[in-house]
Amino acid sequence: MIGYVTLGVADMQRAIAYYDALLGELGASRTMTSERFTLWSVTPSKPGLAVALPYDQKPATVGNGCMTALVVDSQEKVDALHRKALELGGTDEGAPGPRGYGFYGGYFRDLDGNKLNFFTMLSA
Repeated sequence: MIGYVTLGVADMQRAIAYYDALLGELGASRTMTSERFTLWSVTPSKPGLAVALPYDQKPATVGNGCMTALVVDSQEKVDALHRKALELGGTDEGAPGPRGYGFYGGYFRDLDGNKLNFFTMLSA
């Protein structure tokens, strides 16, 4: 149902470098780009993640309570991608681990303070 999620950023080039490196680990690449907007996806038929300079030209802000969750297929990928997000300059918002109901996730903030997580569902 979700086509893509857009995160506001303050510096496009810095955000593009961060997400090229991080989302490249998932096999995602830039599928749309302009001076104000860049979108990554694995395929055009799968949901994507975009960054954009705010259209109203006001500073990008982080939504309180907003988070983007990116699904992967193993605990090992959650661990590795969370580690990569931090190596690239992101900050930890919750180390990878089980959170109940078969959910395993690792939380972080990107360079602009946007909260994301990588997660997988554990088999019963």
